[in-house]
Amino acid sequence: MSAHDEQDDERFAELTLTQAIENQLEAGEPAATRAVLNKLVLVGYERDEIVQMMALVLADEVDAMLRDDRAFDAVRYEQGLRALPELPAEPDPQ
Repeated sequence: MSAHDEQDDERFAELTLTQAIENQLEAGEPAATRAVLNKLVLVGYERDEIVQMMALVLADEVDAMLRDDRAFDAVRYEQGLRALPELPAEPDPQ
């Protein structure tokens, strides 16, 4: 795979995750997405930056699902959202 293909894949993943967060905000599910957005806006973060951080939390949960071969953990995901602006820790390399 070329560097260009990898960049395209990364951009596609980023756009897909960002759209998923926008969909969650619009639907109000999980409720933590709207609550965290409001909290972070109040402390001075820009909306785009917040959505990007939320997308990183979602990416972390998807990565954990694939790594651990398990279902989506809504509780873990919500905990990650509520921990923002602290981002998820990088998983230990195996």
